[in-house]
Amino acid sequence: MNNKIIIGTRGSKLSLAYANLVKDLIISKMLPDTPNIILKKITTSGDLSKEKKISEIGGKNIFCKELENELIKNKIDIAIHSLKDLDSFETPGLLIGAYIKRNDPRDTIVLKKKSNFRTHSMVIGSSSRRRDLQIKILNKKIIVKPIRGNVDSRIKKVESGEYDGAILALAGLKFLNIKNSKYEILSENELIPAVGQGTIAVQCNQNNSKIKKILKKINHNDTEICSIAEKSFLREIGGDCHTAVGGLAKIKKDKISLKVQLFSDDGNEVYNFADEGEKKEPKILGKLVGRKILELSKGKYIKKR
Repeated sequence: MNNKIIIGTRGSKLSLAYANLVKDLIISKMLPDTPNIILKKITTSGDLSKEKKISEIGGKNIFCKELENELIKNKIDIAIHSLKDLDSFETPGLLIGAYIKRNDPRDTIVLKKKSNFRTHSMVIGSSSRRRDLQIKILNKKIIVKPIRGNVDSRIKKVESGEYDGAILALAGLKFLNIKNSKYEILSENELIPAVGQGTIAVQCNQNNSKIKKILKKINHNDTEICSIAEKSFLREIGGDCHTAVGGLAKIKKDKISLKVQLFSDDGNEVYNFADEGEKKEPKILGKLVGRKILELSKGKYIKKR
């Protein structure tokens, strides 16, 4: 490593903010023997195709695979991801060495002007099928239109009148300190967030013992436990980029709770389930909750893998 660490990151303002947070955490844990930390911007497939739906250009891992390839080739030491963008099945040879303390996982709706989106007819931008179907439960009069781009560009599309509003992750707005937008926070009961939403995952090679030791110092244990439960659930239901699914785990003393929501393949039915288990066994809880939600779907949702 030669006292140098190369962090791979996407080039968006939010991704760079995530990477700089990880950089600062590493420095704080390694003082006074601070390594030379370099940020390397990497363009992903998702960054190149900003107008198409994610499901049309490769699905779940489109914001991660180029970063992972750089890791596998040892061109970078660390890759920074939003956990919700990572595939639930880990890439061979790679692992998540640190889960950064979770930011607020809830969704928000950013509006052009203050209005009651729960009753008015309006055009709302959304980047996921989960959000499309969830917002229609709140108000059937809403017209959902695909929206892509970074946080700033999506907000500009709302302000220009292209959309009446857009659904965005609250974590991104908080991280970029965006306060002047007209937005309303949606409770987790209204929109159960995507699995891993609000969590930064720091990925490395399995055989890089020096980096793994460093990342262990910045890992947030409760966030790791919740992430394992949520990802275990996602693996159990075998979803793909078209699957409309949400899941949120929380720690309660020595217990972990997991609340999930799954839509049928045709989007006409929705299934909800919640359970809790031992904090030390998050993977088991995720599997059990996944099996239960599959039972509730009665074949109207089919595992894709």
